[in-house]
Amino acid sequence: MQQHKIVSREEWIVARKALMAGEKELTQAREALSRQRRELPWVKVDKPYLFDGPSGKVTLGDLFKGRPQLVVQHIMFAPEWDVACKSCSFWADGYDRMAPHLAARDTAMAGISRAPLAKLEAFKQRMGWTFDWVSSGDNDFNYDYGVTFTREQMDKGEAQYNFGTTPPYGDELPGISVFYRDDSGAVFHTYSTFARGLDMMNAAYHYLDLTPLGRHEEGLPYPMDWVRLRDQYQPAPVQASCCHG
Repeated sequence: MQQHKIVSREEWIVARKALMAGEKELTQAREALSRQRRELPWVKVDKPYLFDGPSGKVTLGDLFKGRPQLVVQHIMFAPEWDVACKSCSFWADGYDRMAPHLAARDTAMAGISRAPLAKLEAFKQRMGWTFDWVSSGDNDFNYDYGVTFTREQMDKGEAQYNFGTTPPYGDELPGISVFYRDDSGAVFHTYSTFARGLDMMNAAYHYLDLTPLGRHEEGLPYPMDWVRLRDQYQPAPVQASCCHG
């Protein structure tokens, strides 16, 4: 960590207020972008997807639970894996308790992965998660919404991740998709985001962004190399005290 300038409280407030101007600009730009997002055109979902859920087969419409909006977390968990992706789990830890708050604003949330339901349920219990999580292992949902690619697509360089703007680094990748259900029961795809577009949905990262060290990922093999499943972190080493009493 670089050596920081030490100043008086008065000088610090001047510097902090200067930064605040930039923060306000960012907030206003984000609000404008959110308005543009809400104005995107929609695509009707005509394919009758069936998912495996704890109570049996469910449709995409069932996942709305009577609400008009649905946020789907594409959690990376391939059928042959024993656990979900550690990075997707990092996100899932953050949104697990959001469901009641989203429901209060007419929005349901669900995780969807290709692994069989038994594996999803076992991992969900291990992590202590409560959100709805269903298996898309018997349908094309993951492929249609750009988070899973066939071996042929990968070999031919035809995998289109993040709308073709980000080279895929595997055949199973993360994303978020949003859907709307009207009074007739018709479902529409309204939005999807991938790669760095997922960043703002991780509250832990944004808390780290407030700190002097930030995300502290410089020099790692890849940014999230440090991330572990929540129950796999080792206790932090005890730091030697700089003071003697």
